Amino acid sequence: MDVQRNENPVALAIAQAMIEGFNKHYRIFRETSRRAKESFEAADWQGQLAAVRDRVQFYDDRVNEAVQRLHEEFDAASIDDATWQAAKLQYIGLLINHKQPELAETFFNSVTTKILHRDYFNNTYLFARPAISTDYIESFPPTYSSYYPADEGLRATIRRLIEDFDWQRAFEDLDRDMDYLMRTVQAHLGGAWPKMEVNCQIQVLYSAFYRNKTAYIIGKAINGYEETPFVIAVRHGASGMLYLDTVLLDRWRISLLFSLSRAYFLVDMEVPSGYVQFLRSIMPNKPRSELYTMLGLGKQGKTNFFRDLIAHLRHSNDQFIEAPGIRGLVMLVFTLPSYPYVFKIIKDKFGSSKNMDRATVKRKYQLVRQVDRVGRMADTLEFSNVALPRSRFHPDLIAQLRELAPSVIEEVGDSLVVKHVYIERRMTPLNIYLAKATDAQIEEAVREYGQAISELAIANIFPGDMLWKNFGVTRYGRVVFYDYDEIEYMTDCNFRKIPPAPNEEAEMSSEPWYSAGPMDVFPEEFATFLLGQPKIRKAFLQHHRQLLDPRFWQDAQAKIRSGYVEDFYPYPAELRFCNAFAGDTPAAGQPPTAHT
Repeated sequence: MDVQRNENPVALAIAQAMIEGFNKHYRIFRETSRRAKESFEAADWQGQLAAVRDRVQFYDDRVNEAVQRLHEEFDAASIDDATWQAAKLQYIGLLINHKQPELAETFFNSVTTKILHRDYFNNTYLFARPAISTDYIESFPPTYSSYYPADEGLRATIRRLIEDFDWQRAFEDLDRDMDYLMRTVQAHLGGAWPKMEVNCQIQVLYSAFYRNKTAYIIGKAINGYEETPFVIAVRHGASGMLYLDTVLLDRWRISLLFSLSRAYFLVDMEVPSGYVQFLRSIMPNKPRSELYTMLGLGKQGKTNFFRDLIAHLRHSNDQFIEAPGIRGLVMLVFTLPSYPYVFKIIKDKFGSSKNMDRATVKRKYQLVRQVDRVGRMADTLEFSNVALPRSRFHPDLIAQLRELAPSVIEEVGDSLVVKHVYIERRMTPLNIYLAKATDAQIEEAVREYGQAISELAIANIFPGDMLWKNFGVTRYGRVVFYDYDEIEYMTDCNFRKIPPAPNEEAEMSSEPWYSAGPMDVFPEEFATFLLGQPKIRKAFLQHHRQLLDPRFWQDAQAKIRSGYVEDFYPYPAELRFCNAFAGDTPAAGQPPTAHT
């Protein structure tokens, strides 16, 4: 439909209102991300966590503001089809020189889908496909900086690129840390430095990536046809000064840094598509959807994910089936075998032991997006009114949906519309993994399981239901929690020791002799429902006996309430310079063995 800019002034006014709403959103988003540098310099770790938490709500707030504006100024419900189509075309015109066109298109979709019926959810009214290219968008400051080691040498160049981040805290001993870094890089390259080719350069993303108590410098070295990605972790030392904690040089380790089981980064980006393109060059197997999400741009992550899903459905022919594992009391979970995700729907009726409602479950899942998941909780994508081909659902799954969640689905023609769904990366349920594992694998999985619970606790999360089936094993062997209907903040729980039985009859009774409030937790009881199998019990008691003691949980609560923020490292302890070079003599300037 060919609509000239001045033919429909209402359409232009709608488009301008929409772009103003998006621009306000991204301005606030950038201001929050920009302040991460100040929080890092000030060691304001609580402020850093609060920024990640608060930022999650920014997008929905701006969308709701835009929807309200369209209703008040344009009586949005009465806007005719031709005007909506014209508004989209006018909006495209406003994006020609925009720095975040893909995000603005998604914002348009978010606002419009709150007004239009889902019959209009197509490319005529929405951006089902991108309309504006994100290639070669100029940025100021630039997306990345380039350094040329041939001019001043590799060591001096790396030191300069670190200093160019201009943190307002001095380094404890940058010469020492540069020794460690250069030795690590040399070992990674096989012990010898390659010849510098004429195109030898180091490209570094302009903004550091901030998360928890660490700033990450992300870049790649280009030499001839070889590209070596790297991530340098910068932290605060015991002295209050900065130090380099490690350098990551393997693509797969860098990819784990961007795992959806961790908190989102705070990054100041004028052109986010440029950052995603750069990150894809060093992590080509990482979907754009996950990169946008980890940059704090969750709605764009959802947009890219859904486009990828629809494309996958066009090029596959398997059916959605019930996901393997023990059926949950709250969620109905299904999967597409050829696609590495699971789809979770809240049932209409819960199991008798679940004393909660749908709104409570939604609040729990929202909570997970707002906390530091410390690599131990799967992130979720939340969707509404997802229309999928009905023919791609196995008849047994459709029967289950009709029986267990009829209010959440609607069958319309050839489509099955899912009114509300959570989507997560697929993992092997821990109970299934343990049933097939060797003795060595059992011990490692149980060790990982207990470590996951411990790390969640010191991050102020109590899983609630700690059964094995509620945890999954990733392809890297890491145990991750993914069932959130009973999670609570640690600080809201009351961890108690079971009092002595008043007499032998009470001790032998099947009923407890002690009272328990709704938030009371008795860690000693964990052994009863977790440690029935001897091999599992042995491994658990060997590595995590403290989890059965209320004092562990009470101590964790005390730290949290005092404002202390724990250290979490998204890489093995042996890669940290303080451990990798622990054998160096004091004259070499060994860093402290513990940093706070």
